[in-house]
Amino acid sequence: MHIPDGLLDPKTFGTAWALGGIAVGYAVTKTNKELQERQIPFMGVMAAFIFAAQMINIPIAGGTSGHLLGGMLAAVLLGPWSAAIIITTVLALQAFIFLDGGITVLGANILNMAVIGVLSGYGVYLLFRNLWPNRTGVLVGTFVGSWVSVVMAAIACSLELSFSGMGALSIVLPAMLTWHVIIGLLEAVITTVVVAYLTQVRPDLVHQAAGSR
Repeated sequence: MHIPDGLLDPKTFGTAWALGGIAVGYAVTKTNKELQERQIPFMGVMAAFIFAAQMINIPIAGGTSGHLLGGMLAAVLLGPWSAAIIITTVLALQAFIFLDGGITVLGANILNMAVIGVLSGYGVYLLFRNLWPNRTGVLVGTFVGSWVSVVMAAIACSLELSFSGMGALSIVLPAMLTWHVIIGLLEAVITTVVVAYLTQVRPDLVHQAAGSR
C-alpha cells in the first residue's frame, strides 16, 4: 500500500500532507497527556515489530503494494493516538532509509495507514468492545477492526490515485480491494491471535479505552 513518488499530483499529496500533519500533531498532543512512562519502551518494541512486518510487501497493479499494517495491534495495546505515531514513525523510516514509499507522497501514506486505517479500525473495535464489555468483545472488535483498517486505508489510497489521474476509480478501487480484502483477513487473524494470547497472559497490556471495561 506504499505509494511511490510520481503517482500523486501536487494538489493531492499536498492536501494529504496537510490533513496527515494535523492528525499526527493532534496525536502527539494526546499521547503526551496520556502516555505512561512504562509504555514508552513498549512503543519502541511495537514500532520495531510493525517495521519488520511492513517490509514484507506484495506487489499490486499500478505501482503500489500490499502488506500487513499493524496499526490495529498497536491501537488495541497502546491506544489509537500512540498507534498513529508508531505507524507514522515506521513509514518515515521506511521512506527515508529503505525508499519504501515516496518522500513527496509520505503524507498520503501516513494519512492512509497511520490516520484513516488506525482510527476507522479502532472505531469499529470500540463499537464491539462497548457492546460486549468482556474478552469476547475485545477479540471480535479486534478481528473486525483490523479488517476494516486495511480496507479503509486501501479505499483512501484508491481515491488519491484516482484524483491524481492514475486511473478511473472504477478500475483502481476494485484492483486495490481485491487484494486488500484478503490481506485484511490475514491481518485480522494475526492481530486477533496476538491479542487473544495477551489477554490471557498479560491483560494489563490491552489499552483501557474510556467508557470500556
